[in-house]
Amino acid sequence: MAAPDALRTDLALDRPYSLGGEEVERALGTTRAGLDAADAAARRDEVGPNLLPEPKRAPAWRRFLHHFNDTLIYILLGAAAIKAVMGDWLDFWVIMAVAVINAVIGYVQEGRAEKALAGIRGMLSADATVRRGGAWSTVAAEDLVPGDVVRLMPGDKVPADLRLVSASQLRIEEAALTGESVPSSKQTAAVAEDAGVGDRSSMAFSGTIVSAGQGVGVVTATGARTEIGRIQALVQDAGSLATPLTKQLDGFGKVLTLVILGMAAVMMIIGRYLHQMPFPELISATIGFAVAAIPEGLPALVTITLAIGVQQMARRNAITRKLPAVEALGSVTTVCSDKTGTLTKNEMTVRTMVTPLARYEVSGLGYDPEGEITPEGGRDLAALLAVADLCNDAEIVEASSGATWTLVGEPTEGALKVVAMKGGVDDEGTRRVDVVPFDSANKFMGTLVEASSGSRAILVKGAPDRLLERSLTQRGAGGSETLDIPFWEAAIDELSAQGLRVLAGARTSTRAADIDVDDLVDLEFLGLWGILDPPRPEAIEAIADCHAAGIRVKMITGDHAGTALAISREMGIIPPSAEPGHPVPVAAEEPAAPPVLTGAELEAMSQDELAKVVQGVDVFARTSPEHKIRIVRALQAHHEVVAMTGDGVNDAPALTRADVGIAMGIKGTEATKEAAEIVLADDNFATIRSAIREGRRIYDNLRKSVVFLLPTNGAQSLVILVAVVFGLTLPLTPVQVLWVNMITAVTLSLALAYEPAERGIMSRPPRGSGGSIIAGRELGFVLMVSLLIGGATLAVFGISLASGTDLPVARTEAVAMLAFGQLAYLLNCRFLTRSSVTADVLRGNPVIWWSALALVALQLVYTYVPFMNALFGSEPLGVVGWLLPIGFSVVIFFAVEALKALRRRTGGDDTAVGDVGFNAYA
Repeated sequence: MAAPDALRTDLALDRPYSLGGEEVERALGTTRAGLDAADAAARRDEVGPNLLPEPKRAPAWRRFLHHFNDTLIYILLGAAAIKAVMGDWLDFWVIMAVAVINAVIGYVQEGRAEKALAGIRGMLSADATVRRGGAWSTVAAEDLVPGDVVRLMPGDKVPADLRLVSASQLRIEEAALTGESVPSSKQTAAVAEDAGVGDRSSMAFSGTIVSAGQGVGVVTATGARTEIGRIQALVQDAGSLATPLTKQLDGFGKVLTLVILGMAAVMMIIGRYLHQMPFPELISATIGFAVAAIPEGLPALVTITLAIGVQQMARRNAITRKLPAVEALGSVTTVCSDKTGTLTKNEMTVRTMVTPLARYEVSGLGYDPEGEITPEGGRDLAALLAVADLCNDAEIVEASSGATWTLVGEPTEGALKVVAMKGGVDDEGTRRVDVVPFDSANKFMGTLVEASSGSRAILVKGAPDRLLERSLTQRGAGGSETLDIPFWEAAIDELSAQGLRVLAGARTSTRAADIDVDDLVDLEFLGLWGILDPPRPEAIEAIADCHAAGIRVKMITGDHAGTALAISREMGIIPPSAEPGHPVPVAAEEPAAPPVLTGAELEAMSQDELAKVVQGVDVFARTSPEHKIRIVRALQAHHEVVAMTGDGVNDAPALTRADVGIAMGIKGTEATKEAAEIVLADDNFATIRSAIREGRRIYDNLRKSVVFLLPTNGAQSLVILVAVVFGLTLPLTPVQVLWVNMITAVTLSLALAYEPAERGIMSRPPRGSGGSIIAGRELGFVLMVSLLIGGATLAVFGISLASGTDLPVARTEAVAMLAFGQLAYLLNCRFLTRSSVTADVLRGNPVIWWSALALVALQLVYTYVPFMNALFGSEPLGVVGWLLPIGFSVVIFFAVEALKALRRRTGGDDTAVGDVGFNAYA
């Protein structure tokens, strides 16, 4: 396929929607008769097939090797290489196994973002009805070229971007592309050059679906040049960002690497020049120190902890596609949410009705006919509801289970049909005789109906201004009365100001056998319907909870500003201080930000100007895919951690760029789901709140696990460092170091992943995205515990050797000391801000005890199974050999409790606002 930039200049129109139909035909060298076969074939050879290009993908071996790109893994690989040079193959294979297992886990769990592009390609039509050589025929959609004349019928998927040259009552469902909740009416007149995608009424876009009417259009763009092609390019170019956790772990790894290398160099100098250690023994000791200091169990710990979080979030209808997103949710500071289908039900509902006599409010949501109309109406309401029911092509169908109702037809007509059902309209015996279909030029629809008595009437619904022009009277208390135009204009303005879509109903009696547009005159005006896509009630509560947690919610929608503003007020997205007349200043020296920003206004701003006001804007209306990415980037410029929700293909690029992309699982397109890290199984914004809470809990528990795991490495490296500096026999070999690291990481460390959420977890502000995963306060505590466990290990090793035991037995006791010392410390870690000398430490998390049993079992295997003795150099212990490790472990438990008590008395566990610190364990 030819690359997009290889397209002929005369076959690539920049803004065809702003040109007349004949201008487009001349520019593309075509006519209404279409291209001939030879010209079409020549153009296809030049511009390529009407397909989206396949994305470039790194080969599997390169993606696998990418998981070795970590500074801590580099040290492990270096140690393995040295062991290979020295011929110490057992240590070599054990170290390599740890590194490879970590890479395999990462490779299996990585997100496959290229599926987002495959999902977009799947939206394209398979075939098209095209006019070539003066005759209509069906061809494969991939054979279309610029200049082809294509016919559209109801139910068709638009096969390419078309400039419409003929449209009859044509309406196209573009929600997946523009985010609008109702089908777009199409016409042939040119529109302004700066019109947004949702306002280009003279265009039909590839991948959208014709919901009503018919039309003919000239192909103006195919493949990568279509709007969907541009969105695909945005997905490829958007790029994904590292999560806060990956940034913290990367920073932690680099600092730890420098410390390890520096201390290893000092240790080699001291061992060589102070104690004249043999070079092979010194190299082995240095490698043992490096392996001891590296928390090689950390990648597995992080992966497994996040995987546990994935399972727990799935129970709450949040399906996680990429593991780091579990933790990233916990640090979200801003949620940018699509409106249609996410915050709202995407089911149009009549909320208000106005007649000449009264104003009626309607309860109930969506297409379920359960609801009431208050106050109780009379003949005025009955007449208006009759129009809603009979001047209507939609049907509301009840599922066989009776639990759900679905719409067959257009959303607006569905809303009118439902309100008629709520009002108890009975159309039994009434039949439709004739119809004047809705036309975008007239903006109304009329039906001729006949009652069982034989009387006939014309019922009309449509745009209020058009029906007022055609009405002479209105339905009053005593019958027809003079039309009060100022009253209706005021009512229309009031409903429109509330963000409601306003339709009007009218009627007139007749004896005609059929009707046309000219018959829809001298009408009796009956009233107005105010229609809205209602907010989800549970989403309102979830937004309030997000605000309490310090998380800002912003609405980004393709709908008009008035509708978006009304919904945002009802949902509590815009705070009272941000109402019109009270703009929100982002900072004292920066310009005030309006609560609503339209796509046209955003287009006029530079990225720097947008960044200055973006934090104060709560609603973005009439947006395009490019606008959504700009909004996300502007927020990220302020170091915001952004979650973006959406369900349409137009949301895919922004979901890819956001820190956390959240797709709707039910109504979302495949492209959106594949671009996202999180998929909501219930399409419920309230699930996002639950997922954020779970993300915070997971991060808290992950920090607990890291604070617990590091003293293992600290104690082991301290043991080897002391032995080399003072010229002592090494208490541990490198493979024994790896054994202790791995068994504590996969047993005891995982127990803390199941700790319940702390109190008030959704009342604190989001944590900062920077800094280290281990704060200075925690690091000091880790060092003290490392000294305790390392000192106990040296003491056990020294006492065992002094009592005359063999070196392998003394080393086995030292390994047991490290393992049991960590088990004692695990109980300390459950309550770091209060005493663990309480019965509560034995309750609340049964996984603690299963992990303890697993550790003991593994240690018994290590000690008594012959092949483990040969593999790790261990020896069986007698009963007396267990006494020292167990006794010192009890001492460690109470010593750590004394440290905690000292911290509480000195206030050493206080933390700054927004820093989890030790308060994470409360």
